[in-house]
Amino acid sequence: MNELVAGGNVPLPDGAVTLRVPGPFDLSVIVTGDSGKVAGDGDFVFYNQPATSGARLQGDTVTVDGRRLRPGASRVTVAVSPAEPGTPLGRLPAIALQVHGPGGLLVARFTPPRPDRETVLLLAEIYRRGPGWKLRALGQGYADGLAGVARDFGVDVAEDEATQPPAAAGPPPRAPGGRPPTAPAGPPSPLRPSSSGHPPAARTGPPRLHPSAPAAPDGFLGLVNAARASAGAPPVSLDARLTAAAGAHAAGMAARSTLSSEHADGTSLYQRVVAGGYAYLAMGEHLVSGPRTPADFVEYCLSGEQSRRTVHNRAYTHVGVAHTADARSGDVYWTALWATPFSPQGLAEWASAVLRLTNAERTAAGLRALSPDPLLTVAAQGHSADMIARAFYSHTSPDGGEPWHRASAAGSTHRAIGENIACGQRTPAEVVDGWMNSPGHRANILKPSFTHLGVGFAGGGSAGTYWTQLFGG
Repeated sequence: MNELVAGGNVPLPDGAVTLRVPGPFDLSVIVTGDSGKVAGDGDFVFYNQPATSGARLQGDTVTVDGRRLRPGASRVTVAVSPAEPGTPLGRLPAIALQVHGPGGLLVARFTPPRPDRETVLLLAEIYRRGPGWKLRALGQGYADGLAGVARDFGVDVAEDEATQPPAAAGPPPRAPGGRPPTAPAGPPSPLRPSSSGHPPAARTGPPRLHPSAPAAPDGFLGLVNAARASAGAPPVSLDARLTAAAGAHAAGMAARSTLSSEHADGTSLYQRVVAGGYAYLAMGEHLVSGPRTPADFVEYCLSGEQSRRTVHNRAYTHVGVAHTADARSGDVYWTALWATPFSPQGLAEWASAVLRLTNAERTAAGLRALSPDPLLTVAAQGHSADMIARAFYSHTSPDGGEPWHRASAAGSTHRAIGENIACGQRTPAEVVDGWMNSPGHRANILKPSFTHLGVGFAGGGSAGTYWTQLFGG
């Protein structure tokens, strides 16, 4: 496996390769010839147009088969942008590209330098060299969204002047390593084919579009929202991505006649949710067999204290629910997914809560409070995301990186470094409580010589949540 840096390249095996970027991101694909320009509408692949000859986008994964690209195609460029339009990439978890060959063999990884104000990053390109294909790591940032990328690749950009706010005085800001924005972003509009026969038109910051939310089983939403109202919780709304994941999971449980949070292939329910395009901050689930009707299912969910707490959780804003009958036994298998969507603000609030709770423990022990450290936070956030991206759970990363290596790479100059990690805990209070009940983790929290703290969190992977505390002193 090759760990690439910007500009590095690696030969690709024959056949289809997959490129995956987990997290709250959208992927886009631009197919070009030697000229570096698109030939038509079909050369720009994104969530509104997810496939073309030789390239297909599905969730957080792009599959490219050089043998099936259109005639004349010699390059496939992969771009990453925030799932929430207009969000600077610097506010989101670290970007980690994984490249797999046929059979799932990991070919390469690329973690680009952390962006700042950029809203799109050209991540990598697959290009023809003689009879074979190679992959090059890029890491080029754009501050003006997909519109800037589209222009550079020969896509016409339609701008609605009436929606653009006045330009600020002075020269436009330039993102590090990127290009200046052409204008402040106006209300977003999707990429779409133009009536003049030109390649698809683009607008700054296209929205993420999802299918219309399917109807819940009869009466379900009304029943759960009535129960939430009785507990003083706001209503939840159906989310199509959660419902699709719930449906696939319920069908998998029915096919195996067993309740489980994993699919037959070992994929977790949380991985399926993230792969379906839903990035979450918090998630709860009900996996139940037996109830025949939505009313019976909701009654069961309200019957136990822990189960009822999930239904009443004020933090959840979205729900997805589905059921499938076991064809052999007739038993009905239900999956309900409750979630709080990821947002940069929500992530910051959770990190602040972990710091506050940690400092409460230090104060109770007569120690001085830790100060938040942005560089340690970058390293901690990157490690939480990396544990999901590379499917490991350890202080030592697969390439041998240790906590002090990550802190130094982020620019920290602290001489003493300590790290706590955890997975599976649902809230800041739960994770800090767990650390305090573990002697080794407790020792880090109460170490007198530590003065600063960075906190990282990411949702997904096999355990559902991954937490990191990085201490400095």
